[in-house]
Amino acid sequence: MNSDDLALFARVAKTGSISRTAMELGANQSTVSRRIGMLEAELGVRLFRRSGRGVRLTARGEQLLGYALAMEKTLDEARVAMQDSATRGPATLAVAAQPTIARMMFGSLGHRLKARYPATRVRFVEGLATHLLGLLNDGEIDLAIMYVPEHPGASQFDALLSEQVCLVTPAASPVPDGPFAVSGLAGVPLILPSTHHGLRVLVESLAARHGFAPMIALECDGSISITKRLVIERCGATVLPAAAVVDEVASGTVKCFPLTDPVVQREVAIAWPQNRVMPEGVWNVAQMIRDLAEDLVSDGTWPNTTLHAATLMHSDG
Repeated sequence: MNSDDLALFARVAKTGSISRTAMELGANQSTVSRRIGMLEAELGVRLFRRSGRGVRLTARGEQLLGYALAMEKTLDEARVAMQDSATRGPATLAVAAQPTIARMMFGSLGHRLKARYPATRVRFVEGLATHLLGLLNDGEIDLAIMYVPEHPGASQFDALLSEQVCLVTPAASPVPDGPFAVSGLAGVPLILPSTHHGLRVLVESLAARHGFAPMIALECDGSISITKRLVIERCGATVLPAAAVVDEVASGTVKCFPLTDPVVQREVAIAWPQNRVMPEGVWNVAQMIRDLAEDLVSDGTWPNTTLHAATLMHSDG
């Protein structure tokens, strides 16, 4: 006996006729009659009294009808609950991002989330890569939007876009407009984080491949805002994505030169723990993030970027 058997039994009880039930279901009358007979044989009881005018429930049939109606109600409630859950979205949602990405996405993402899931309690978190990966693995956040690190750990990454990295200099810098060759970084005093930060690792890797040691003017482990302020005050230059200095370039306080020979890019991706299945509601949020990234790139709001097709980039244990 299964839910389909009970649903058919309840329908026959409601119509009082096997032939009418068959007609309503678009089924063969003999098929309906055979399934009712098989149900009676399995249970070892007579469920209906048959006559020329149709069928009537026996006492055992009345008893089973109570269970059938209860089951039907439970299934309907489950269906509504699942549909409501998909519409409402998750009860709580924590999304994290690295600073530049948070600056580009959090405002628009907040509006979209509240428009689609007004009942969801949304929490945004900003942090560096190692901090965000730790929060992911501890279950403190549901998703992170971040630059794919050299060592992703136990996280999966779904690529969003590639972002070109640039040399950022004070506005008075004599560097001519246009792309800046990576080899030219050898003579540029740089303001960089001290250790283990993605940009410091990137610059040191580029320097090693091109045979020079970075010229470190200052080490700054503060926020990107502080690094940008140091550049504006002519303490040195730095290496950042173009999106990090959109306002400063527009106001003329810094200059931005895409690194080339070769072009230097960082991959922006959605991250989640490898050992945890992403709930359906959170998966829908991930798709919203992808749609937002596409809009920001397409309309030029996120400069020097190239979109990726949805694809799993890393799955490292």
